[in-house]
Amino acid sequence: MNAFQPQKRQLLKSSGLLACALIAREMASSSSAHAAPINRAVAYEVNGRKFEGQIVYDETIKTKRPVLFMQPDWKGIDEDTLQTARLIAGKDFIVLMADMYGLGYGSKQKSVQELGANMNAIYKDPAFTVACSAKALDSLLSAVKVQDIADTSKVWAAGYCAGGGFLLEHARAGANFKGLVVFHVTNPNPVIAGTANQYKGRVLVVHGSKDPVTPVEKIDALSQELTQSKIDWQVMMFGGAPHSFTDPTNKGYSEQLTRKSYLLMKDFFAEST
Repeated sequence: MNAFQPQKRQLLKSSGLLACALIAREMASSSSAHAAPINRAVAYEVNGRKFEGQIVYDETIKTKRPVLFMQPDWKGIDEDTLQTARLIAGKDFIVLMADMYGLGYGSKQKSVQELGANMNAIYKDPAFTVACSAKALDSLLSAVKVQDIADTSKVWAAGYCAGGGFLLEHARAGANFKGLVVFHVTNPNPVIAGTANQYKGRVLVVHGSKDPVTPVEKIDALSQELTQSKIDWQVMMFGGAPHSFTDPTNKGYSEQLTRKSYLLMKDFFAEST
């Protein structure tokens, strides 16, 4: 089965348009009309492979904004995940989207089996996971410093599904995230049990109690790890929620939980300043 069935995808997108508009309005710092955020590509290489991240921001805003380093779900950077980045960026953030899969990955159609295999290939190689995420962050930060549009003194991070797992590995390795949020995270636990971690910032986990991909037991294990790290962490568990509840193209999408999730993230980052 192809993961992107056009009719189903368009129906789910349409059902999420109102929610996205409402969330964007609630998250915006003011109500005046402005152009939609744009995205600009940034190329980088890891181990001789080519990758292309994206900077997403509203170019009509002239004041510097905080940086949000984003790891999208297993689709990588495609039009769906770019739309999420534009929504989150709004007027408030410069979103830096990491590419973990390689140049052009998001434009290719892939089956669910292929998506899973590609995700697991990255997850099971923690050295590459950390190296690629770090290279993406360094390259994207360098690009926004040249443009002089962002406050790069603090970096927030947000990860969806597989991207949340990749960011947790990066954080364990000592990434200097001021705050990290993971939504319905896939693979939250380290590949190698007992891995020493170097968390430096606060962590918020937003999850569903009925997530079949990442059951509550794995979140409990992550909670124990975060406790041992002696950092400020929180878990928000939505009762009965499935996997990918913030993704309008997924059958488990919830407008209500998406709104709650993004407002929780906004408040969490505000508390981290």
